[in-house]
Amino acid sequence: MARALVLGAGIVGVTMAYELWRDGHEVTVIDRETGAAEFTSFGNAGMIAPGHAYAWASPASPKILLKSLWRNDQALRLKPSLDPAFLRWMWKFWGQCSAERAAVNTRRKVRLCNYAQSVFHETRADTGVSHDANDGGILYLFRSQAAFEAANTKAEILRREGSDIGVLDADGIARKDPALAGCRDQFAGALFGGRDETGDCRMFTRNLASWLGERGVDFRWGVTVKALETDGDRVSSVVTDQENLSADIIVLSLGVYSPHLAKPVGIDLPIYPVKGYSMTVPVSGRNNAPAIGGIDEESLVAYTPMGNRLRVTATAEFSGYGVGHSPADFRHMTSVVKGLFPDGADYTRAEYWAGLRPMTPEGTPILGATSFKNLWMNTGQGHMGWTMSHGTGRLVADIIAGRKPAIPLDGMTL
Repeated sequence: MARALVLGAGIVGVTMAYELWRDGHEVTVIDRETGAAEFTSFGNAGMIAPGHAYAWASPASPKILLKSLWRNDQALRLKPSLDPAFLRWMWKFWGQCSAERAAVNTRRKVRLCNYAQSVFHETRADTGVSHDANDGGILYLFRSQAAFEAANTKAEILRREGSDIGVLDADGIARKDPALAGCRDQFAGALFGGRDETGDCRMFTRNLASWLGERGVDFRWGVTVKALETDGDRVSSVVTDQENLSADIIVLSLGVYSPHLAKPVGIDLPIYPVKGYSMTVPVSGRNNAPAIGGIDEESLVAYTPMGNRLRVTATAEFSGYGVGHSPADFRHMTSVVKGLFPDGADYTRAEYWAGLRPMTPEGTPILGATSFKNLWMNTGQGHMGWTMSHGTGRLVADIIAGRKPAIPLDGMTL
């Protein structure tokens, strides 16, 4: 039995801890927050969605980002910065925006997402962890015929990798979710991810952490990692604000803060925060709340039913490490979701949140070994953290154990 230390207790860190526990290791998890899933995993979209595993860097992205400088309704939003880390990252992102690179990155993403979903189902069966699950699929809604047809063509890359992507007309949309019957004429059609699913990522993470704690995994809350100390080809100590810790296995899963810890020991992680906004509104006692999750694709506003709540998310904003927000940041998503479900939730009781996605230019995570024999990476899952997490945890655990990973890791290692 080896001593394993996981840095970070979001969905990625906790699933990593689960996989190391399965392999028989003595596992400790540390996080600066007061509990699991209190940062990036707190208010995400809640979608496990291989059917939406496209690379963000594409030929259309530069135009969208430039247009966002004077319009605030764009799916990608750019707030220019002179931060050298931002400029280096954006240069690399721009380099991934060709059609060829977008296709390669999308294939890698969907392959990982499909594998990760299969691992997730194993974990659910083994642990019984609850999370307001909804296995009814996800609707990808299109208002214009041109956008609908282009999306159906684009979806072939996902279908070739095994994703179940169906096609629906307006009546088919209403049959899949009767709550959309009143506005079905707004849509030219939809793609339907039949195996996609939704649920509360924070609830799952916290419940899995509790499940692991009952089985001996040591979670230490309120502990901030300050630095890594090295001795030759090993990390000799993880320096925190409370004590120094050592381990046979150390896994870095600190999301947007992973580069801050890695750079001083000579590891350059191309990860930068991309900010997202969400609101959560109660649906108890309301009429015509959505039955399944969906995305209004031309505004890129996503909605996810979670038990007696509705989660609404939007925007990918390149604006640094701040998590502040103002009412103006939620006006567009509120307008869109009210147009779809005017009586579906109590919008006067919305709770607002903003969080930071740890993005790489390619959109794929950074996994596996480093130049230090006891340090591994499981970070950079970006906007697909909930979808990818179970797969990346299993893959990194396999690498640590010397097992052959189940899928190729092309473009996902140092």
